[in-house]
Amino acid sequence: MSGQHAPAFRPTHVVPPDGMPAWEAPDPARPTVSLDRLLPVEVVERLGDWAHIRCANGWTAWVDGRHLVAVPRDPPAAEDPPAGTTDPLPLLARAERALAGYRAAVRELADGGLDGRAFEDRTRELRIGVVVDGESMWVYDPDAGRWMYADGRRLHTYATEHPASTGTPDHATEGPAPAGTPDHAPTRYAAPRGEP
Repeated sequence: MSGQHAPAFRPTHVVPPDGMPAWEAPDPARPTVSLDRLLPVEVVERLGDWAHIRCANGWTAWVDGRHLVAVPRDPPAAEDPPAGTTDPLPLLARAERALAGYRAAVRELADGGLDGRAFEDRTRELRIGVVVDGESMWVYDPDAGRWMYADGRRLHTYATEHPASTGTPDHATEGPAPAGTPDHAPTRYAAPRGEP
């Protein structure tokens, strides 16, 4: 779309810890693709159980909105206490190294130095995630299995795949946890229903 800018990406949910299927249209008969666990998404529309989501790269899909994990609140205010490590630079440096390793593997694959199986073996455990929107940044911490939010100065836990073992979670909410949060068993997916 020339002359038009896509709206800013503002994550409202994350994909549940076990990942989830996605469709190009709200129709379970269509082919599905798999979404990675804890992928930040923005819900842009709802149709019955279906949720139309947008990812940071602009890609859109339809998912069963009942299984998305809602981000409990907006990113922490500057005066809120940080969670764990406060300096975003080590996580950014780690993401840069991981991306450089992935780029090298892609180059080797393209040059014929790796076959598909070797490429898969070399990249199997690699997980990188960085979303930057102006001063706001979300970066994935693979050791802790969580997304962190930073405003350029401090890190705060944004979403995690592990339940808090003791104390109060960083983003405690009142009432029952939403379906698909880490303390729930893996979900068996049924086709979402549209509006009656």
